Amino acid sequence: MYAVVETGGKQYRVAVGDKLMVEKLDVEEGAAIQLDRVLMVCENGKVEVGAPVLDGTAVGATVLLQGRGEKIKVFKFKRRKKYRKTQGHRQHFTQLEITSIGDSKAAPKKAKAAPKAEAKKAAPEAEAKKAAPKKAKAAPGEGDKLTDINGIGPVIAQKLNDAGVTTFQQIADFSAEQIAEIDEKLNFKGRIEREEWVAQAKKLT
Repeated sequence: MYAVVETGGKQYRVAVGDKLMVEKLDVEEGAAIQLDRVLMVCENGKVEVGAPVLDGTAVGATVLLQGRGEKIKVFKFKRRKKYRKTQGHRQHFTQLEITSIGDSKAAPKKAKAAPKAEAKKAAPEAEAKKAAPKKAKAAPGEGDKLTDINGIGPVIAQKLNDAGVTTFQQIADFSAEQIAEIDEKLNFKGRIEREEWVAQAKKLT
């Protein structure tokens, strides 16, 4: 089952479990949202097309990351005016993980019920975190929890471990050549620099 949704003036083909980067949305990381401009849904070969959107249908998603893209240079000039101006730009983006495709009315009910059920659990957990000692550094050979870096999920963490990268310190010490090599080897498409793994790893070390 997949759907075509519109957000930020662009259209995306999505299925449950997909991760994608869209134009910046004003929401916090970890928040659950609904994309209600669903243009088309296909399930078991049956296609429904909206006019232009499908009423009562929404795509549920979780916000994984708020970030900025790679820097581009913008050069402006005017002939015979001696006007030259160069400036940089990094586009903001929001990374989403698709969690559901279906009825837009059904999803909010779950979202309202969840905080009440989780509120009781959150209080003792918050107290336990305050009382707990600071996280100790991993002993040699053990490795760190790489998923603490924004942009690294369980699948990517496993790929890094298979490539011999197991600690925050290794990521913090990445050279430009190592970043390019890992990007190409693991097909990361520039996400190491885009999501600032090195800077995050330095803070965690």
